Amino acid sequence: MRRKCIVFIAAGQVELQESDLRPLGDNEVLVANEFSAISAGTERACLLDLPNLADEPPGKFPKILGYSGVGRVVEVGKDVKSVHSGDRVLTYWGSNHSNYNYVREENVLVVKDDTLLSEHAVFAIIASFSLNGLRKTRLEIGESGAVVGLGILGLFAVALCRIAGGSPVIASDLSPVRRKKALELGANLAFDPAADDHIGQVKNAAGGGVDAVIEVTGQSVALQQALGFVARFGRISLLGCTRVSNTMIDYYQQVHRPGVEIVGAHAMVRPMVESHPHSWTWQDDVRALWRFMTDGRLDMSKVLSAVYAPQDAPAVYRNLAEHHHDFPVGAVFDWKQLP
Repeated sequence: MRRKCIVFIAAGQVELQESDLRPLGDNEVLVANEFSAISAGTERACLLDLPNLADEPPGKFPKILGYSGVGRVVEVGKDVKSVHSGDRVLTYWGSNHSNYNYVREENVLVVKDDTLLSEHAVFAIIASFSLNGLRKTRLEIGESGAVVGLGILGLFAVALCRIAGGSPVIASDLSPVRRKKALELGANLAFDPAADDHIGQVKNAAGGGVDAVIEVTGQSVALQQALGFVARFGRISLLGCTRVSNTMIDYYQQVHRPGVEIVGAHAMVRPMVESHPHSWTWQDDVRALWRFMTDGRLDMSKVLSAVYAPQDAPAVYRNLAEHHHDFPVGAVFDWKQLP
């Protein structure tokens, strides 16, 4: 068996590389990948070597991306107890865009529902980021919610706001295609942030101001707009990764005086062991999301929009780099298509 992996070898350059499988660690699980989900925002930033990439220094290549896969367990290390050969599993950190992945036991979760398609289940990690962002707002049934930015994270946030009882659920994005998709996934209204009176439109739609805002654009101007339409005592969850800040914000008038809360919602600050209100472990969030997928509340047929063969990765990432606004929102690599 040989491992085939998508590798970013330099800024804007991608290859499908091959290597030998290595020995399995005592606490590791070897998984034959079926599908891996593309996290377009993060992967484009890494591909183009954009600033503010966590602990990554500029110019560091090669890079191996991907953090969410679904596949079958091939082999387990001698200390692994929770999964067994043949299990279908979701893999988290350590799960690259590769046909075989070595993943630590704590980053593997068994997919028990046979009716759940692997190409749908694989999105639960990404959707859990959106669910974490929603939890940080403490949205209550009947409160208004707004999602700013309708990439994959934003669209999941829209659907989850609706599931959580937000009313109305308002969506905002430059793309008319993505605004339409948000309406299909449960938004009551969708607006163009480039409109002259965008802030007024959103405030009016929410009856004077939005109670819970999830910002997912990664653009500082979007936070400035959100501060313009958030309600008094409203909460803004920063789910997007703002890599460049070039907008002035009046923190006294827009945050301090109206009692607005701004909270970071990065996935790495969630609890590792035990869930508690407004902050769940990734495993508990994933299980909840899988239930929503199987009971029909989260319609994954409206999310999955592109399935790519791994050997087409150079062209896929070229499209992502050059035409990211039009890149399919819910995209996966199908590792069964390898020759």
